[in-house]
Amino acid sequence: MQVTNEFLQNLRQDYKSATLDEADVDNNPIVQFKKWFDHAVNAQVYEPNVMTLATADKSGKPDARIVLLKGVDEDGFRFFTNYLSAKGKELKRNPYAALVFFWPDLERQVRIEGTVEKLDKETSEAYFLTRPVASQIGAVASPQSQVIPNRTFLEEKFEELKSKSEGKTIAKPAHWGGYIVKPTRIEFWQGRRSRLHDRINFELVKGSWIKTRLAP
Repeated sequence: MQVTNEFLQNLRQDYKSATLDEADVDNNPIVQFKKWFDHAVNAQVYEPNVMTLATADKSGKPDARIVLLKGVDEDGFRFFTNYLSAKGKELKRNPYAALVFFWPDLERQVRIEGTVEKLDKETSEAYFLTRPVASQIGAVASPQSQVIPNRTFLEEKFEELKSKSEGKTIAKPAHWGGYIVKPTRIEFWQGRRSRLHDRINFELVKGSWIKTRLAP
């Protein structure tokens, strides 16, 4: 199959699995997010905690990648990464981010915007200890976002650290840890027929969430 502009223009899906009414959406968007997340888990959506993280550098140039949600509460949405990675450097210079969850099986999307802060060292260390040993070693071995000569370089470094760490507790490296996105805006999107999608938006105004409907 050849991918052409005509093919892409005709590639579409009419959404019809559910509706979203203001009255059915909790007045607390974090509560509503957890309801939708539970639904995604119960529907056996593949990796429901996958989210797009969008950042920007100090000049406003955008960047985006997939990360995993590792915690959510009234304070915000948590993920963990290498502080020296591209996203870590961008967040240091410009501590604002956007998140997007898309659960195609449910025809749902959640968009989040907010400020970003590092989690404290103790929280990051506690999570690091729960990771599989191979993932711990990988976090130490990988100079994330830096140029490396080849795959072999990475695998040899991994095996070297694995050998040195055998039978030992692996300490969290100083350059690795967590962030929390503290939301100021959360939008719930439900796909509908004829592209007349439902969009329920929350804005944080003076400490209170204001709920409105947006045109699709």
